[in-house]
Amino acid sequence: MNRKFLLSHSMLTMMSFLAIGLAAFITSSCVKTASGRRALILVPQGKMLTLGAQAYQEMRQKSRRSRNTRLISLVRKIGMDIARASGQNYKWEFELFEDPKQINAFCLPGGKVGVYSGILPVARTNAGLAAIMGHEVAHAVLRHGAERMSQQMALKGVMSLGSIVFGNSKYKGAIMGAMGLGAKFGVMLPYSRSHESEADRMGLMYMAKAGYNPKEAVSLWVRMAQQGKTPPELVSTHPNPIKRSKALNAQISSVVKYYRAAQRRRTFNLPLR
Repeated sequence: MNRKFLLSHSMLTMMSFLAIGLAAFITSSCVKTASGRRALILVPQGKMLTLGAQAYQEMRQKSRRSRNTRLISLVRKIGMDIARASGQNYKWEFELFEDPKQINAFCLPGGKVGVYSGILPVARTNAGLAAIMGHEVAHAVLRHGAERMSQQMALKGVMSLGSIVFGNSKYKGAIMGAMGLGAKFGVMLPYSRSHESEADRMGLMYMAKAGYNPKEAVSLWVRMAQQGKTPPELVSTHPNPIKRSKALNAQISSVVKYYRAAQRRRTFNLPLR
């Protein structure tokens, strides 16, 4: 028999075994999330908590933190209200960063939440801010960071990202990628949009359980749409704001029972001046 044929056959057999082994490993790594959905999680929870804490501390050191004590207090209070409603026992931290041009908020693994001052006028009310907090808290509870990182690992090969995930010196690139920053076109962006929609749904339930009027989440995304400069949904990690508003409005009826059972909180405008 031709030696080259034997070599090629041997290589194909080895590749087949590797592929089967990888598929079995990935399948065994699927876990059930808080929403009941099965997700691929390759990174240990303890490692994600460490990465999240490291990235959060770096951001706190390098970013300008707000000195507005009233707003800081509100961000932390509302954040903790939502965190308690989630039932997840993380070491929650909530920070307000001073950047009026940033209409954004983020959540790192382990419950490290950052809010930029630029989003507060869009939030407008305490309940609007609760909707934002609910969304970010949901990202942490649903372990979206670990799932995004795991997808990158599966796409590029489990071992190729081993040094990033398990090394101590390169956590920044990995964790920022897991948060959707610098995501690639194609597979990653639609996947991120599905995470955003899932976090919207779960966050709506959290804010209702915490006693904040869930209808304010609908109004929030109407105001988001009015900000303009929204990139086409095809190239965005976030669903279109109007679509989000309509989707949330359709889900209000499913969370009203939580709002009625909670100690309802008065809705008031944030003290922005």
